[in-house]
Parts: sequence; structure tokens; C-alpha cells
Amino acid sequence: MQIVALDVRGCKVPERFASVTSLASGSTGNMQCLVYTVHTDDGRSASCFGFGGKSVRGAGVLAADVLRPFLVGRNVHEREALWHDRRKADRWWDLLPVYSWGPVDCCLWLLSAQAAGLPLYRYLGAARRDVPVYASSLLLPDAAAYAAEALEVKRAGLRGYKLHPPCRSVEEDIEIHEAVRQAVGDDFALMSDPVEPSYGFEGALRLGRALEELGYLWLEEPVPDEAVGALAELTRILDIPVIGGEILAKHPYSLADYAARRVVDGLRADVSWSGGITGALKTAHLAEAFHMPCEFHTTIFHPLEIVNLHLCGAVRGCGWLEVLWPMQQFSFGLKGDLPIRDGIATMPELPGMGMDLDWDAIDDATFEVF
Repeated sequence: MQIVALDVRGCKVPERFASVTSLASGSTGNMQCLVYTVHTDDGRSASCFGFGGKSVRGAGVLAADVLRPFLVGRNVHEREALWHDRRKADRWWDLLPVYSWGPVDCCLWLLSAQAAGLPLYRYLGAARRDVPVYASSLLLPDAAAYAAEALEVKRAGLRGYKLHPPCRSVEEDIEIHEAVRQAVGDDFALMSDPVEPSYGFEGALRLGRALEELGYLWLEEPVPDEAVGALAELTRILDIPVIGGEILAKHPYSLADYAARRVVDGLRADVSWSGGITGALKTAHLAEAFHMPCEFHTTIFHPLEIVNLHLCGAVRGCGWLEVLWPMQQFSFGLKGDLPIRDGIATMPELPGMGMDLDWDAIDDATFEVF
């Protein structure tokens, strides 16, 4: 199966879907994304959504210019060689954004699974057929809004809720976490991701102690992922598990010392930022070797969440599938709903991705093919 072409298209997501362009600022407008398609000489193709940062057009042009000549003529089944060759080329001045290779790698795995007639998770090596789902918040205005949304998630049947608090002060964030716990009760799973808050080590320690009393499952990125010393000390002091590492480039190598020194209690990865399925699998297996969990984080839009779901089905160390809330705002590009019932996501059983992309919607949203 030789690669004969790579298409990269930019899409403006219709307003009926997601309208939040920045989790940090809360600004609104049309979100944009990339759709990669790899074509082979036997007439097969596979497509995968990709991230584009603040400039989808810039990311699309760069990906097409650099990755198309790199891929054409290579064999789909040489995923490992391609992954290492891509890393070497990136070191020699290609310097692509961290999210550029992931969609291509996912397409290679999907093409191989299609050719084998297997759903992706079985082709990867099935570990389970379902996984519980939790919803992650965007930034909300106050404690009442977080509490109301957590209740909405619980009533929808999902099994957990993760807060991205506003991080204006540690005192306010603690009050928000308290309000959410009071709203959903003691038997509902809660997590926290303050996304490297500005209140520093002492504030993160205070938040962690409060979350321990409130029974939260984990604390994610309480200081910057690069702050290895501070993370290691928080991990040592706190009883609540500290999770991190998702934004560090060059998985799994950038996380090897994290695991060996127990800088965190669990790692984070995904098929978008960790170098595709190949990179995310390497990170998950690294975590497994050190008896640590590796939780896969949301990839924003549902066509890529399906790939993340297959990955969840292929490893033992990931306890949850994460989706952004409200779910319908991020469903662009997938024909049908995510296979979630009673808070449990079930692996698709058709070959490859196991679900169809909504090409009518994607075509309508395409503003440029690079």
C-alpha cells in the first residue's frame, strides 16, 4: 500500500457547532480545523481531523508543503519507520507544530485496519470493549454555573465531570470545587484541571489539599508541565494523584524522566498532540512499565475522539474517555453520535474507524484545500 497523495483542507466549523475559539479568553467566533486525507495506490483512503492552533491556514500550508513530499511513495505499513524518520526530519529544521504529525499517523493506522478488515482497537490489540466517559467543562463565569453544568452532566448519564476553573484566585477556585461537589453528591466522579494556574506552588498545594477533602479523583497540570521540580514536590506532598505532561512535545522521550523520577502520578497523552496513535501508544506503554495510568485527553472534535476511543480500547492504563461539554457543540464532521450509552462508550466494531465522517458537512465547511 504505497501512499500516492496527501490532501489537507481547512474547515470553518458552522456556528451551530462550537463557537468558542479560546478556552482561556472565552472569545467567540467560528472555530476552524484541518482534515487530512491519505490516499494509496490501491484506491483506499483514510481521513482524520487535525488541530490548527490560532492559524489553521498557516498550519495547513505548512503541513501540506512539508508532509506531502515526505509521505508520497512510502508504504502505509511502515508506521514505525515513518514515525522515527519524521522525528529526525523535524530535528533537522522542519520544526513542525506538535499537532502536525498526529493526523497523518492516525490515517496510516486506519488504512492498515481497513485493509485487515478489523476495527482499529482490535488491530491495535484489544484490551477491552468499553470505557466510562467524563465531560470536561469550558471556562464558566462562576460557581453556580459550574455546579449547574455538573448536574446537567450527571443527569445526562455520564460518569464524571472535570472542571477547568477560571483561576482568578485559589480561594474562588476552591469555592467552585466545593459548590460542584455539593451539587452532585459524594458518589459522582470529579476531576480538576486548572491548566497551570497563576497562583503558583503554594496556591496549587492549597487547591490540592482542598480537593483531597472533597474526594476528587485527580489534579491535573497544577503548575506548568515544564516545572519539573515543583510538580515532583506536589506529587510527593499531596495524596490526590497529580497528572501531567500533555503539552510537552516529543512524547514519549520527554516523559521518560517524568515516569522514572515519579514527577507525576500519571501521564497524559492523545492522538493529536503526542505524535498520533504511535506516539500515544508509546507514552501509554511507558506509563504501564512504571505502573502509572496514562489518561488520554480530549481531541476536541468527535471524529478524532473516535480515534481516541479506539486507543482507550487498546490499552489497560487509561480509565476514562474525555469529551468536551456541551457534547453537541463538538460533533462537527461525524455522521451520528458518539457511541455512548448510560455513560459508557463502546468500541465501534466496523473496520477502521468504525463510523463515517459527514462529508457533506465537511465539504460545505471547507474554505481551502492546501
